[in-house]
Amino acid sequence: MHALEKEKLPRLSLGEGRNMVTQLLVANLTIFIFLLFTLVIYKMEDVGEPRFHQDIMTWLRLPGDPAKLLTRPWTLVTSLFTHIGVWQVFTNMVWLWCFGTFMQHLAGHQRILPLYLFGGICGNLFYVAAMQLIPSFHALAGNEYFLGASGSIMAIAIGVTAIAPRYRIFPLLGGGISLWIVTLLFISLSVSALLMTSSYGYTYLPVLAGGGLAGWLYMWQWKKGSDWGAGFNRLSFKLTHVFHPASQQINPDDLKKKATVTEAEQPFRRIGKVPEQKLNEILDKINENGLASLSPEERETLLRASRTE
Repeated sequence: MHALEKEKLPRLSLGEGRNMVTQLLVANLTIFIFLLFTLVIYKMEDVGEPRFHQDIMTWLRLPGDPAKLLTRPWTLVTSLFTHIGVWQVFTNMVWLWCFGTFMQHLAGHQRILPLYLFGGICGNLFYVAAMQLIPSFHALAGNEYFLGASGSIMAIAIGVTAIAPRYRIFPLLGGGISLWIVTLLFISLSVSALLMTSSYGYTYLPVLAGGGLAGWLYMWQWKKGSDWGAGFNRLSFKLTHVFHPASQQINPDDLKKKATVTEAEQPFRRIGKVPEQKLNEILDKINENGLASLSPEERETLLRASRTE
């Protein structure tokens, strides 16, 4: 536990090819800037904001009416990357960076995008279902819509808390703050924001519930050894490497499972300082595959390094 607390989290780097959190942040912010710039043009040309929502936002946001959803099913995904309010995109990206970094550190970068999409889509489906099944919601279904990454972020938050609820951040502050406390704060703020910022904000609560349930189920299965996102990761790797040389079309994540020597079979144990290169290799492995991927020897090496610092 001490080694895990002393470990540095992956840095937010635009050049980090495996930092999926950074790539999601860039995607969301790029779309937000494009929509904001387009809205400014609509206003400058005296076309008006209502026309902007009619021409563009209608095809990106998730409608509450299932009949409309059937005519634009892609909004189940596009709404997850669509933000129009400055405060909305700021808070969502801060929480995405926070919980996404924890998830990437503890379970590997391969979990980020599948969980983001799975949790967000489940949250959207919960929203559409609630608009039809709850009588007080049904009267609003024709004109209500949802957009934003709230469901996806809730899935990541609940998912990472499910696998490491007692993981501590800021260990120098009196022993640190447990992750479940941060998640509880996030849930409280998210629910309060929905109820206070809109008179119909309560209709968006099913999005958070659906996303949270999806995140818990996803990571619960992952802990049992069933990775629901493995097929998606293989497909996305092939699609993004179609035009790469043949030598680069082999997914390094498929080659990560190698035979490891158990502690009882080790011919010797090194007690001295850990070489920096060896430590960097272990840290890279944690970043890519999560802490659970370490062999007993690597765990001991990491613990020994933390004690010598």
